[in-house]
Amino acid sequence: MAAPGERQAGRYLVRPALREDADGARSVMLDTFYHVLGSGYIPRWHADVIDMDRTYFDQPRHALFVAVLDDEIVGTTAVRADGPQSPPHPPWIAERYPSGATAQIFRVYVRAEHRRNGLARALVSLACEFVANTVGYNAIYLHTNAAIEGAEPFWRSVGKEIYDGRTDPQYSPAVHFEIPIPGRRG
Repeated sequence: MAAPGERQAGRYLVRPALREDADGARSVMLDTFYHVLGSGYIPRWHADVIDMDRTYFDQPRHALFVAVLDDEIVGTTAVRADGPQSPPHPPWIAERYPSGATAQIFRVYVRAEHRRNGLARALVSLACEFVANTVGYNAIYLHTNAAIEGAEPFWRSVGKEIYDGRTDPQYSPAVHFEIPIPGRRG
């Protein structure tokens, strides 16, 4: 049975990460960088994955969530008080979603063999609840690589498209979304 702040998703438990979950979460993230995104680890974009303590556990406005099956971490989602950067994104996006006031969703990754179990949706839902209960956030923002199978339809089911970067070769080809903060009127 799930405790407060946790939820069951079929056979899985979705919950806030503990420090002892860092290695398992890091494994999911690095495998995604190398085997799904094809980029590998890029320090300027992925430093949070190496220093999870400072990024997630020592920052009260940041959070990491995990999906667990038995003792294995099979999915992740993170929230950080970091708005999008320009470049690689358009300046107006960075201005609309400033760091500090924006909760950016990161690292929504589920191992391939565990997909189609509602884990990404459950993880994102917990992340949005965290944002709703954390002082100082005015928006939930994310961008996604629409070339990844299932990413774009999933985010369209959760949020509202703000900008499709695939239409402008000057910027990153990411698709940008805003998710309503639970309990707040838009």
